Amino acid sequence: MVVLTAMSASLYAAILIPFKVLPLIPGVTEFRPANAIPVVCSFLFGPAGAWGAAIGNIIGDFFGGLGPGDLFGFFANLLYGLVPYKMWQAFTDADPLPRSLPTWAAFVAVVALAAGSCGLIVGWGLNLLGFIPFSILGNIVFFNNFVVAGFLSPLLLLALYPRVKRARLRYVDILPAAAVRRGRLRWLGVAVVTVAVPLGYAVGNLISAGRLSLPVVGAVHGGTGALQIGVGLLPVIALLLFGLSLL
Repeated sequence: MVVLTAMSASLYAAILIPFKVLPLIPGVTEFRPANAIPVVCSFLFGPAGAWGAAIGNIIGDFFGGLGPGDLFGFFANLLYGLVPYKMWQAFTDADPLPRSLPTWAAFVAVVALAAGSCGLIVGWGLNLLGFIPFSILGNIVFFNNFVVAGFLSPLLLLALYPRVKRARLRYVDILPAAAVRRGRLRWLGVAVVTVAVPLGYAVGNLISAGRLSLPVVGAVHGGTGALQIGVGLLPVIALLLFGLSLL
């Protein structure tokens, strides 16, 4: 698992770094074809893919300039690599290969939740620091992740998953006991995560646009509304983490 973590991190970073020259928000994020890698590695290697995504993102950030926002990027990418296998494993034993309409629907939903979890954390964190409004960064990160991963990760999985399965290098092959998911509360976890991600985007965008304010911390008057976002999204993020803990 340590080797697979290192492999996932190095592969993610190796594809991230060349595209630093195509920024969407200079110094913060860029066009990322590499966003398919955490999803693919998550389905293949479970937690090794999640830690690989977090570490690989930090390595990539070295080439764009490190800052306090990179801490949120670390945890955002950790969730980006954690959500796919956790959610898929919670409700099915099928291989994550979208070959029929039901599996396509499930696959797209899982990728959307993973992309949304990443965007929610990084959008909240950098807005909390007063850098970039959530309505800009959170939405850009979500669409950047979702579009790239939704298009590329099924193609990569169709090519790689059968080979990795035959080589018995999947998470469920290496640690079958740890990979078993049959907790009674798993369906509650699936429901909580499914609700928390879109709820977070709704609340974050409303606060960021000034259409929703929290009287206890004052209204948003221009700027990034850092305190409003920081306080307003904190319960939703706690709900997301609670849901993931049940999976």
